[in-house]
Amino acid sequence: MSKFVKGLLTEDLKKDFAGVASACVVELSGLDVKQQEKLRQDLRAKSGRLRVIKNSLARRAFEGGPLAPLGKAMVGPCALVTTEQSVVDVARMLVEAAKVFKKLKLKNAIFEGDASLLTVEQLSKMKGKLELLGEVAMLIASPGRRLAGCIGSPGGKIAGCLKTLADKAA
Repeated sequence: MSKFVKGLLTEDLKKDFAGVASACVVELSGLDVKQQEKLRQDLRAKSGRLRVIKNSLARRAFEGGPLAPLGKAMVGPCALVTTEQSVVDVARMLVEAAKVFKKLKLKNAIFEGDASLLTVEQLSKMKGKLELLGEVAMLIASPGRRLAGCIGSPGGKIAGCLKTLADKAA
């Protein structure tokens, strides 16, 4: 492949992966075509995308970006899995797929451009975006609930006392 063609492919990959900060690397070498197509369909259902990229081109395209540590770790036959949604959900799906497709090898993953690489299994055990948003909402609402309870409690006791007095008077 000439330097000119490599340059064009690298620029195309940079455009494709602009804004992508999370990804998983898998090895598909043992899977047949039907298994690969089933895996791709499952990924599409989670807004995921599986792409086989030459490692040296990936390193050049990822250089200076959030996926640079992942590019350096790509060794041997690799395919890159990315998603527009939560990469944690895709990692969970890949772990389940690895149980079904025994020859699917899960390699490294990168989460939100963090320089430290994780295994796909480690990433699958993390909390997903929706779970974290639910926890944040609960933590935000918790003080308000406590405050409402504190404010309402004395009023409820007074109302109970007045009702008792009214019942005795009647």
